[in-house]
Amino acid sequence: MSSSYLPATTGSLEEASEAKSPSEAISILYRILENPSSSSDALRIKESAINNLSDLLRLENRAEELKNLLSRLRPFFLLIPKAKTAKIVRGVVDAVAKIPGTSDLQIALCKEIVHWTRAEKRTFLRQRIEARLAALLMENKEYSEALTLLSGLIKEVRRLDDKLLLVDIDLLESKLHFSLRNLPKAKAALTAARTAANAIYVPPAQQGTIDLQSGILHAEERDYKTAYSYFYEAFEAFNALEDPQAIYSLKYMLLCKVMVSQADDVAGIISSPKVGLQYQGPELDAMKAVADAHSKRSLKLFEVALRNFRAQLDEDPIVHRHLSSLYDTLLEQNLCRLIEPFSKVEIAHIAELIELPADHVEKKLSQMILDKKFAGTLDQGAGCLVIFDDPKTDAIYPATLDTISNMGKVVDSLYVRSAKIMA
Repeated sequence: MSSSYLPATTGSLEEASEAKSPSEAISILYRILENPSSSSDALRIKESAINNLSDLLRLENRAEELKNLLSRLRPFFLLIPKAKTAKIVRGVVDAVAKIPGTSDLQIALCKEIVHWTRAEKRTFLRQRIEARLAALLMENKEYSEALTLLSGLIKEVRRLDDKLLLVDIDLLESKLHFSLRNLPKAKAALTAARTAANAIYVPPAQQGTIDLQSGILHAEERDYKTAYSYFYEAFEAFNALEDPQAIYSLKYMLLCKVMVSQADDVAGIISSPKVGLQYQGPELDAMKAVADAHSKRSLKLFEVALRNFRAQLDEDPIVHRHLSSLYDTLLEQNLCRLIEPFSKVEIAHIAELIELPADHVEKKLSQMILDKKFAGTLDQGAGCLVIFDDPKTDAIYPATLDTISNMGKVVDSLYVRSAKIMA
């Protein structure tokens, strides 16, 4: 890289854009930034050079250089308004985020920026970078550190009454508590986000994120019909913006249809004009396979779907949690149907009928016996399941309890009457 600087003019920017290689363009842009001029035109040209440079470094996957760029620009930040500084810093952070495999670098960069903004007393920028840092820590599963950071940030932002940032932070807190399986706090944080959002104009993308989180929480409470409506609203918002999250909203919509035993509707939704060919891919193929298995009540097809679409089903924590419940329900229904004609049957025979490993079937049958799904016992020596007749309910005990209850009422009534006479 040449040590001589270039004039901060549009001609220098054009020279960079016409460079033969990205490395040459990056070198020219660095030389523009080295120009000592601080006139308004020079500062404007330098801002454009920074934007172009961050784009080029991102395309070249030079994440470490992007991180170092912010350190080099600190003297420049003293010459421009704080709002422009915040825009440039957040732009560079976004550029680093678009480079794959840089989560640790992003965390280190955000911590460095937070330290600098505290020293420079740039509160507005610090709060937004801290919110970004909390989100990165949550993605990295460093939940305790993220929660500590958010707790202090929420108190500070509420004092300042910055509603737009407060919506972001409350929404992030809801996601964090949901990851920690603390549903009451997740719901409370989401309610706080909605309350703050009602007082201001919320961008469509943020409203979509709120609806998506609402759907996830309702689905967790097994209220799949309400969850479906929230996922639909989120899909509408993301679809209009062509946001990548639209596919996940659509995927969770289909999940809700499967969970309420309306799997036949899945094919119709996938083939609708709004979805069309735009969202066709492994995510929808996975849900179609699950819906097909559910319609046919086939555990074999269900396991094939889980095996073929592991990334889309098993590695998605939300889908995985609900499908595990669905799988258990299907397995229990199939086992109860198969053992119904028998009083004694070999476990190997049941495993053969249901097309599952014998040890897996045996484990599930023992669990069902303990849960009192049916009356029976496992004869492991003979490898058989012995099914008992349903025990007849003895009516003596309930009748006795009713008699004692009625006698108690009579005694209480007589006591009240005697008290009135004595008075």
